Amino acid sequence: MGLISDNDERAYLEEIKHLENWCQENNLLLNVSKTKELIVDCSKKQEWHYQPVRISGTTVERVDSFRYLGVHISQDLSWSRHTNSLAKKARQRLYHLRRLRDFRLTSKVLRNFYTCTIESILTGNITVWFGNSTKQDRQALQRVVRSAERITHTELPDLQTIYYKRCQTKARRIVKDPTHPNNRLFSLLSRLNWFF
Repeated sequence: MGLISDNDERAYLEEIKHLENWCQENNLLLNVSKTKELIVDCSKKQEWHYQPVRISGTTVERVDSFRYLGVHISQDLSWSRHTNSLAKKARQRLYHLRRLRDFRLTSKVLRNFYTCTIESILTGNITVWFGNSTKQDRQALQRVVRSAERITHTELPDLQTIYYKRCQTKARRIVKDPTHPNNRLFSLLSRLNWFF
């Protein structure tokens, strides 16, 4: 990750060179074919002409988005590509849920299958992306949940509730761990059990 200010790439390119030298000194080899460059430009113009990054004489591929730890990160920092990927994968799993329903399994078994195979897809890393996703993206994911409710004949938690609970859990862990780098950013409002 690097920062380019005032269209001056020198610090960014020097940092890449520093990383390349450090890897050589420590007998590490960078796999340039797996290395990607993603430029996030928050300016209104978005007209940039940055020189290509080279590592060991090989040009690093510049991409519009990439998948990191299961999350699609886009250069415009939108989550549409990620949520579309999740919705597609979850809809594929709905087929299996319907087949299980056709075998007349109980609602409890169907709900467990949903939780393990569909909800886990929809809520993976939810605290990272859900809060900044668009209403349209959230609705697309919620439609999958509603379809699963019709199949299982049970009420399932909506994604907003799951997101809220996971954020609360994460915040509590940070507050309880004084060694966490973000611990000082949280303080518990005891009267309401909220974080500020």
